[in-house]
Amino acid sequence: MKKKKLTIALALLGVIALYNSVYIDKLDIVKAKATKDQFDAVTYARTLFAEKIPTKFSKALEISHLTELLESKPEVTFKDHSNALGIGNIRYFLTSGKGVVKAISDNYVTLTINQQTINIATEYVFGNAVRDASGLVDIAAFTNTMDFNNISAEINKIIRKEVIPSFKHRVKMGETVEFIGAVEFNQKHLNLSKIEIIPISLKIGE
Repeated sequence: MKKKKLTIALALLGVIALYNSVYIDKLDIVKAKATKDQFDAVTYARTLFAEKIPTKFSKALEISHLTELLESKPEVTFKDHSNALGIGNIRYFLTSGKGVVKAISDNYVTLTINQQTINIATEYVFGNAVRDASGLVDIAAFTNTMDFNNISAEINKIIRKEVIPSFKHRVKMGETVEFIGAVEFNQKHLNLSKIEIIPISLKIGE
């Protein structure tokens, strides 16, 4: 009987010790902590797009010059002027240009620049071109892949909602358009015949 009582007493002591070792937060405190620690992709992308990426505009290669460099010395051009997160063949460049509107469709505004045809994307803006072309976001700084990917999603949302609509509404055939944007090239299978720019800045000239 004494052994049984001793066993019960020891068990109760174990429960008490376990109870005291567990810290239980109220639900509202837990939620507040989660909100505080949650990555704010919207604010991060807004700051990146509005304040940090424009500091890189001066380094954007004019598109005709970029394609000339890619034709004459591709390896050096990719090494010196492109950005990417990994070691794959897909690389991104910041580029600029000024051309005349040759065609307007649902998906693109097509410009001619020095007898070269350039498509400005006005419908399907997705992927990581702008984020990665900037060279400003380090994947090593993120422990959560979803947070990192959400940066691109939010940047693309800004472009779709704030950069493209007013431009697409006003642009007309024959007008001059000045742009700064991001372009993707495959360094192993380089194709310069079809160039698509994801716009960051668009200006319609006289």
